[in-house]
Amino acid sequence: MLARIISGSINNKFLVVLATFFIVAGGLYALSNTPVDAIPDLSDVQVIIFTEYPGQAPQVVEDQVTYPLTTQMLAVPGAKVVRGYSFFGYSFVYLIFEDGTDMYWARSRVLEYLNYVSGRLPQGVTPALGPDATGVGWIFEYALVSDNHNLQELRSIQDWFLRYELTAVEGVAEVASLGGFVKQYQVAVDPNKLIAYNISLTELIMAIQDSNLDVGGGAIEMGETEFMVRSYGYIQRLEDLMQAVVMTTPQGTPIRVEDLAAVRLGPEMRRGVAELNGQGEVVGGIVVMRYGENALDTIARVKAKLEGLKAGLPEGVEIVTVYDRSGLIERSVATLKEKLLEESIVVALVTVFFLFHLPSAFVAIFTLPVAILMAFMVMHYQGINANIMSLGGIAIAIGAMIDAAIIMIENAHKHLERDRGRKPHWQIIQDAAVEVGPTLFYSLLVITVSFVPVFTLQEQSGRMFKPLAFTKTYAMAAAAILSVTIVPVLMGWFIRGKIRPEHANPVNRFLLWIYHPAVDWVLKWRRTTLLLALVAVLSIAWPLSKMGSEFMPPLYEGDLLYMPTTLPGLSVTKAKELLQQTNRIIRQFPEVHHVFGKIGRAESATDPAPMMMVETTIMLKPEDQWRKVPHHRFYSAWPDWSAFLKKPLRMIAPEEKTIGVSQLIDELDRSIQFPGLTNAWTMPIKTRIDMLSTGIKTPVGIKVMGPDLATLGKIGADIEAIMRSVPGTLSAIAERTVGGYYIDIRIDRKAAARYGIRVKTIQEIVQSAIGGMNVSETVEGLERYPINVRYDRDFRSDLESLERVLVPASGGRHIPLAQLASMRIVNDPDSIKSENARRTAWVYVDIKGVDMGTYIKNAQAAVASHIKIPEGYNIVWSGQFEYMQKARQRLIVIIPLTVLIIFVIIYMNTKSVIKTGIVFLAVPFSLVGAFWFLYLLDYNMSIAVWVGVIALAGLDAETGVVMLLYLDLAHGLWDKAGRLKTRGDLRQAIHHGAVKRIRPKIMTISVIIGGLLPIMWSHGAGADVMKRIAAPMVGGVVTSGLMELLVYPVIFYLWRGRRLDPTLTVTAEGDIEEHS
Repeated sequence: MLARIISGSINNKFLVVLATFFIVAGGLYALSNTPVDAIPDLSDVQVIIFTEYPGQAPQVVEDQVTYPLTTQMLAVPGAKVVRGYSFFGYSFVYLIFEDGTDMYWARSRVLEYLNYVSGRLPQGVTPALGPDATGVGWIFEYALVSDNHNLQELRSIQDWFLRYELTAVEGVAEVASLGGFVKQYQVAVDPNKLIAYNISLTELIMAIQDSNLDVGGGAIEMGETEFMVRSYGYIQRLEDLMQAVVMTTPQGTPIRVEDLAAVRLGPEMRRGVAELNGQGEVVGGIVVMRYGENALDTIARVKAKLEGLKAGLPEGVEIVTVYDRSGLIERSVATLKEKLLEESIVVALVTVFFLFHLPSAFVAIFTLPVAILMAFMVMHYQGINANIMSLGGIAIAIGAMIDAAIIMIENAHKHLERDRGRKPHWQIIQDAAVEVGPTLFYSLLVITVSFVPVFTLQEQSGRMFKPLAFTKTYAMAAAAILSVTIVPVLMGWFIRGKIRPEHANPVNRFLLWIYHPAVDWVLKWRRTTLLLALVAVLSIAWPLSKMGSEFMPPLYEGDLLYMPTTLPGLSVTKAKELLQQTNRIIRQFPEVHHVFGKIGRAESATDPAPMMMVETTIMLKPEDQWRKVPHHRFYSAWPDWSAFLKKPLRMIAPEEKTIGVSQLIDELDRSIQFPGLTNAWTMPIKTRIDMLSTGIKTPVGIKVMGPDLATLGKIGADIEAIMRSVPGTLSAIAERTVGGYYIDIRIDRKAAARYGIRVKTIQEIVQSAIGGMNVSETVEGLERYPINVRYDRDFRSDLESLERVLVPASGGRHIPLAQLASMRIVNDPDSIKSENARRTAWVYVDIKGVDMGTYIKNAQAAVASHIKIPEGYNIVWSGQFEYMQKARQRLIVIIPLTVLIIFVIIYMNTKSVIKTGIVFLAVPFSLVGAFWFLYLLDYNMSIAVWVGVIALAGLDAETGVVMLLYLDLAHGLWDKAGRLKTRGDLRQAIHHGAVKRIRPKIMTISVIIGGLLPIMWSHGAGADVMKRIAAPMVGGVVTSGLMELLVYPVIFYLWRGRRLDPTLTVTAEGDIEEHS
């Protein structure tokens, strides 16, 4: 069939060229319209339920809100994890869904199940869904700064001017405010005045509510015109609130709010602080992108909107960009585009270098952009972004994509050298293409199928590498199609004129000079050759035993995130001080452009951060602006008299280099050492993905599950102590599950009954007088601000004051709280976490200088030997380790199945089990170079490395098929000529198939390696992942190429020589002319 396709393409040149033109046009359209992002969205499909329960302690929130919600949400179809967080005043429930679940289907099902649970929640508590965003939704952050405006004014500008304008931008799901002070009308009540006027706090609250309303009075008709009646009564100034009447005395004297309380403007209680560059507090805004949107376009629209809004800002207010992901996106894509260009140039040079014929090189090079455009067409149709992984798939395929064209062109050169003048030109081209085309097509098909295991990866590893697998598959499939359609046509048009014979090229002469005696030697010393090959394969055991393992290499984002953990009970004042001090220290480093710190949470359901959580985004300068640090060289310790020798050496190997990211992190870590602060250094996107997926912000996390928080806290503290002693631990800290400080008020029901006071009355006084209650809100144009009623600070600042809080009783009596309840200070949960409705405590562990697999193995052994887990409790190892285990289990099953599929495909081409087995020998041959090269580069085994090994298996099959093809063609040629009677004849045939066809084999290996080398010297965003994919391919192709050239002739000789005369005499001397 493939031979007919090749012939049909040559016979219908115009249609083939026309089809190629339309493909190029479609590819260019797809290229210009494909969304661009830095990395694939690695976060799970998640739905967040956010519930506010103002003023309530975490235990109350857990019992009354979070627990009813989590137990109900366990029944939602497709939800694999239901994670609950109970904090002071609010609840989060995160539902993580199975891969492939549609985001909006999941949201609709969660809404459906919310209806079932609403009746079990406290009155007035209404859960709401968070924005339709993912873990990578925080794409842009800004700060408002001004020398002329205070934090309350800046927060009002953010809340009522910027936020809604930006929310309306296409692609934006939410704009969250952070820091500053929310303006609040505060009624600071004097309880002594309440007693003096015999007014209860409840009456005061009702009076304020009754004094704050607008109404309509219908319409009246005057002079044939209708007039609508409206009456203004909204509180809009402090004076309006002060003048609100609470009651009148029997003498008719009005008692106003200002007679009972001090009325002032103040800040609402806050749970988040923002700080910039260690210079003081600012107001921040976080732009959260909607699920499935184009990050780069959304950021561009947000920036354009902000530019337009700047004109409307008050004088002196400035918007400062503090985090902008578009820089990462542009750097990442630029790195891959640069590598693609470099690879194409290298491949083109290799082609010209070997063929010495520029038009022939053009034919091979032409397939690259066309195949890439074809891949982009499918990417665009499928909705795959252009990111470092999807572009990386094309980058690692470039060498293999051009292989088929190169071999067909080289074969055409051979045929033209031999048959020119004997056959029509197009017949020669057709014969050359048909001879090798079908085999090459099958080899490309094998490369395509070899990536099946990557498509089976799930969760984070699947989301990371599937785009790469898709684009590599599309690019290889496109190259396979082009090799049997347009390539034969272009060969006929461009491979004309003077074709230099192979021996005219000095490179080819050198290869023949080297390879000819090598083949003679291996055919003479067959057993020694096979023994050496076996030893080489067995040597793989050494590097494998020395290499560590990890889930995924670090995906450097170009920015850092400082995320220390503090102990519970941290006040807002101390948190602000700590944040400013750490920011100031970090900002002093010359590599740092600016520092934006956050402690507590932004007003977004996507940020479940307690007050003890610090998140400092460190935006770094371009690396060419980083300082140089000393770097020890072999000549550094030479004596002073050798200075004249050191000078030229410094030009080649300088004694200083640009500081590296890991070295910078070490210096930052050493500079920030505060008591009670456990440092953790990571990157913004990675952390948000990890926290929303597993809840764990460090590489290793341990979740202790069980019913009692105190026991969980004790087990967690014991594990923390053990983890600190495990080699490789950088930091370890367990959550203090009962580390919050509380003043407990225990109501004496008998005492309350004696005074005729209900429990609800006491609780309402505690809630409003001590805690403060927002009883109404002002309407000031488009702005809304709460009115809060609370005892003045002097009457609630300590236990003695709290004991004197008055509770109204019948008969106009006011009973001190001390006569109705007891008070004490206790430690209890600062926050409560649960997973699938089971309470949990987490231990965060950061590691350094050790691979993940080794560390986990040692840590698990240490915990198992020292920690006894009580009945009803269990430990779950989480973080990146959780993903690594799942990916490993899947690959163990899928890789053998893929090998079987490849075996079947090769067998369909060779129709011989022996030939298929010979081709498969290329796999162990390649693993020698792959694992030794990884070992020399000091890379750990990771999912990225295994993706590279899987890609290598496909390349092995291709190079093995090509080598066997030439040996088979030579064998058939000698057999057809009647010159295959002795083993001497077989040696002649092997020399013809191996030595005489050294050029195409070296070319295929060279273009594959040349196409991958630019990745190996790449640097920047995403480079670490791509290097680990490319490294086993580079090392493996080198050893598989060498061993195929040297071992395949021996195996072929042993196989084909079994039934031949064992003598080494030849039937006839000289080569055979291959023309028919």
